Amino acid sequence: MNPANDTALSVTQFTITGFDHLSNQKLLGSLILITYIFVLLGSATNMSIIVTSRHLHTPMYVLICNLAVVDIMFTTSASTTMISVLLAEIKTISYISCISRMYVYHLGDMTECLALSLMAVDRMVAICLPLRYHSILTVPRVFVLIAFTWLIGMIAMAAMTATADNLPYCQPIIRYVFCDYAAVVRAACTDPEPSFLISTILGAWFLAGQFPFILLTYVKIVHTVVRMPNKESQAQMFKTCTTHVLVVAWYYTPKLITILLTRIGVVLTVTERNAMVIVATLIPSFLNPIIYCLRTREIRTQLLKVLSKLHVTPVK
Repeated sequence: MNPANDTALSVTQFTITGFDHLSNQKLLGSLILITYIFVLLGSATNMSIIVTSRHLHTPMYVLICNLAVVDIMFTTSASTTMISVLLAEIKTISYISCISRMYVYHLGDMTECLALSLMAVDRMVAICLPLRYHSILTVPRVFVLIAFTWLIGMIAMAAMTATADNLPYCQPIIRYVFCDYAAVVRAACTDPEPSFLISTILGAWFLAGQFPFILLTYVKIVHTVVRMPNKESQAQMFKTCTTHVLVVAWYYTPKLITILLTRIGVVLTVTERNAMVIVATLIPSFLNPIIYCLRTREIRTQLLKVLSKLHVTPVK
């Protein structure tokens, strides 16, 4: 237990109250559970296909596998709490568990952002420098880059978690739906605004740093593709990028909508804020494996092979 809490209240657990006003909690809990199961099945399927297929051990598929790992971690940290509250009606969570899940949740959010940036670089090099692709992006080099993104995330989230852990808590009530940084900080008995400095800096780095970076890679891609004389090659190149564009759109859209609404003076209620957070947490992780499975021929072909082997011909 953090010594700072001794000056206020010795908090050993929090109570999640973000769903208390809802009348259809079981329905929402069931939808979240079903979505979470599909996230696990979809991401685990893509990971298994990539890991067990040697011809898929290439930079692009290593990055897809990393994204699947991040999706599972990101969604699990929040979904398990919401499912416990809505379906098992267990509204309390220990202080240590809440802080730990907050760390994992934001680590997943940050590593997903960085994973999308790495995938944008992969597409840019593949299209703009095709002859040098295999020398620039080797599998060992991609593993190093992935490890570096995880290291950045762990260090940044350690600083954020330490900030929350050092706050005094007067009442063990979380008005939101799971333990993210904003929810935990607002449960403290001090002015939460100074504590939001670190999350504001990291949020600005996400939206003012990584998102423009991804856009710039696509400016370079479009510039390269439109200069191709062959229209068929142009179509093929754009088709190659569509999958990543969809994944980026699903990840950033909820964040951009929230910031846009805040900028124009719209004050979100607790319910609206909770709805935006749930969508931003579940929908990208739910759609990512589906998009990559349906739009990536190699993964789709390998999955069909596995399913055909599982098919048992009835004995006559």
